[in-house]
Amino acid sequence: MCGPALAALIPALGGAGAATAAGATAAATTAAGIGQTLAAAGTIASIGGSIYQGVAGARAARQQADFLEQQRKDELALTAIEDDRIREKFRVELGRQRAELVARGVSLDSPTAVLLGESAAREASFESQSRRSTGQARATELSAAERQVRARGRLSLLQGGLSAVSTFLERGPEVWPGLLDRGATT
Repeated sequence: MCGPALAALIPALGGAGAATAAGATAAATTAAGIGQTLAAAGTIASIGGSIYQGVAGARAARQQADFLEQQRKDELALTAIEDDRIREKFRVELGRQRAELVARGVSLDSPTAVLLGESAAREASFESQSRRSTGQARATELSAAERQVRARGRLSLLQGGLSAVSTFLERGPEVWPGLLDRGATT
């Protein structure tokens, strides 16, 4: 009694197994398609992120370089103002010195007055040149830093682009099978 029922049940189970296998294959195909779509989206996001990172780095470097350029200009302007103040201070001091000499009865064309005037002029010239040299050296440093930051910005942009290309080349064949095959047949 058990034998005929079991004999009828075995072919039915085989058919159910075939139906289950077909369903599993369809589900696996759908899952693979979704997985491939998600992989493509991930690759695109990674490429976009690399490009964005490069652009953001270049933008930050440009802002920093602009700041350094403005700082350099301000340094040169400040140097010119300080140089003018130094020269004015010495002009006032020389005038006060002359007035004292005249008040003491010393002639302004006497050797002492001439020596004092020449000494004050040399000191004024030295301080003025010293301040201008210091300001110019600082401006040169800022200019070099500005060029370095601008180069770093260009490098950031290049790195972002190269990273994006690298990601595409590494993941492209996995995400888009046959991508390279189509290019080879044309």
